[in-house]
Amino acid sequence: MPDPTVPAGVFAARAGFEIDAAALDRYLGQHLPGYSGPLEIGQFEGGQSNPTYLLSTPGRRYVLRRKPPGRLLPSAHAVDREFRVISALGTASDVPVPRAWLLCEDDAVIGTAFYVMDWVQGRILRDPSFPEVPAPARPAHGEALVDALARLHQVDFRAAGLGDFGRVGGYVARQFARWSKQYLQDEAAGRVTAMDRLVEWLPTRMPADDETCVVHGDYRCDNVVFHPTEPRVAAILDWELATLGDPLADFSYYLMIYRMPDAGVPGLAGRDLRALNLPSEEDCVAAYCRRTGRSGIPDLDFYVAFNLFKLAAVLHGIRGRVLRGTAASVRARDYARKVDLIAGLAWEQAERAMRR
Repeated sequence: MPDPTVPAGVFAARAGFEIDAAALDRYLGQHLPGYSGPLEIGQFEGGQSNPTYLLSTPGRRYVLRRKPPGRLLPSAHAVDREFRVISALGTASDVPVPRAWLLCEDDAVIGTAFYVMDWVQGRILRDPSFPEVPAPARPAHGEALVDALARLHQVDFRAAGLGDFGRVGGYVARQFARWSKQYLQDEAAGRVTAMDRLVEWLPTRMPADDETCVVHGDYRCDNVVFHPTEPRVAAILDWELATLGDPLADFSYYLMIYRMPDAGVPGLAGRDLRALNLPSEEDCVAAYCRRTGRSGIPDLDFYVAFNLFKLAAVLHGIRGRVLRGTAASVRARDYARKVDLIAGLAWEQAERAMRR
């Protein structure tokens, strides 16, 4: 039987990702206020980009996020940026984030840079239909997700010390330039008709003066911890893609679930939301607008098309790696097969925008 004292999804560290517990224990004893070992370490099953570990002591638990071992691109796996943004938000806002304790950029301690934050007890709901939640409580859980994101988007990033955390303005155009270039240059993955159409159409609808705020970049229900019993977000996790960007791009990324089928990529399209007692897309938009003082989001279809285009470009890149033989896992092959589906969905949103 599983150990009931160990949170779900925590296992012994994967081969090649082990941490020297004695070395880390010594370091934390010297640098982490109130720390007292002995230390036990388990690895969360997620954290594919930045490996994530549960640190357990007799008195409390922490979470450690590190750069993966091995040779890395200079700007990749920026745990220092994650530490910076959750530290700033935890100090200067009401955005629910774990308390950040320390950042260590000395590779000699455990082999790569890492940071330590509080472990937040609660529930991670990975399926957007919330099957673990009693039906009467599901609307409140959906509203809590929107509320937490709206709070993030209303943070005064300059007052929070994040004025140089990214570039102001032009976020969507920069993202499009990056991902369209990657798509067009990956000859091994082949061309996709819907992607080619989007490469031509999206620049014609770029926002002229997009807003700027702190954006999460990967806001989904499985990247938040809900309170153990209440419909309230206790902590937003996985800030690897956080930067300064367009709040409507960030919010519409979350809304993609309403226009995607549950076909290996979590989605709610085609499901009976009323029978499941889930808030509709319209409910989410209305709640977000109330919390951010908007009258509406007239370019929503464009933003959803843009985000689906980005997702399709990511999957297209995975397809290229599979075909080149550098990503042969079953999961990678699954993702590669979804390029046409997601690209087609993106073009459908573009057509919706053109009809309006």
